[in-house]
Amino acid sequence: MTLKIDCQLRDLDFTEVGEHACKMEDMGFDAAWTFEAGQDAFTPLTLAAAATKKIHLGTNIAVAFGRSPFAMAQQAWDIQKLSRGRLHLGLGTQVRAHIERRFSMPFDHPARRISDYVACMKAIFDNFQNGTKPDYRGEFYQFTLMNPFFNPGPIDHPDIPIYLAGVNPRMCSAAGEVADGFHNHPIHTVGYIKDVVRPAIDEGAKSRGKTVDDILIQTMVLIASGDTQEQIDKAVEDVRLQIAFYGSTPNYRGVLEHMDYGHLGKELSQLMRQGDMDAMKKLIPDDIIDRVAIVGKLSDVGPKVRERYEGVVDRVAYYYPIPKDGLIAEWKAFTDSVKAAA
Repeated sequence: MTLKIDCQLRDLDFTEVGEHACKMEDMGFDAAWTFEAGQDAFTPLTLAAAATKKIHLGTNIAVAFGRSPFAMAQQAWDIQKLSRGRLHLGLGTQVRAHIERRFSMPFDHPARRISDYVACMKAIFDNFQNGTKPDYRGEFYQFTLMNPFFNPGPIDHPDIPIYLAGVNPRMCSAAGEVADGFHNHPIHTVGYIKDVVRPAIDEGAKSRGKTVDDILIQTMVLIASGDTQEQIDKAVEDVRLQIAFYGSTPNYRGVLEHMDYGHLGKELSQLMRQGDMDAMKKLIPDDIIDRVAIVGKLSDVGPKVRERYEGVVDRVAYYYPIPKDGLIAEWKAFTDSVKAAA
């Protein structure tokens, strides 16, 4: 399968989303993904779906536990209908502190809960499409009541691929158990994907007679690029800070440990509590940059992306926003070089 190249639809005024999504389509990106930070993940997708014709659109991620399965299913169904079948629904659990203290929602047994969540959503989709009796009774969620007044009815493309995001083996396994795809974290190495992520997905997939090859794997890629060496050097320092930020979170220490830099995790966490971002950045050696990121001019990095990820994942995504003033021809050359046959 040809490696697909995606981008992020982010940091845009809502009035700009449609036009920018059309440019991404013309640049040759296969999909554009939103994520939840300062904006809801679905609003930009709605605008992009209305403006474009072929680029696929997805959430990477929408916070599952901040919404009920029915609320999530209803939003996804609407965008799938509007986009004529181009939605990829990426879900993530977030972490306990944010779910309990920001969203005021329960957070316990996250892997079991998210598996139940996805199964409940699929039962809801089945009801929307086929009018099946609402009779889902899971460990955490249920769907046992429906009224025709609230049913949006069937659509032309009812099979919405659901991705789960994760880092550690248990969440990777959960994706294998219930999902169609997996969002790999941007802080990773190919070795970690091969040694940890893929085997855990494969183990989970066995429970339903599948293998890791039946699960689409997408990963964000930290690319430090620019037209000049000065711009590239600045981009490398931005990547260094990004790695330090993620590395300060205990959930991502497994990746550091896999690279034999496990000792950095607690140091980064302590510096984060102190707010010393400069010191955090200085802790990240060039060796980690080389293994996590891809560095070079935009015209040169496409083949490097393909060489690193082809046969390891199905989709890669440029981590940083595509500049609003980016030249279509320049970015089209980049996407073509990623997707070119080896």
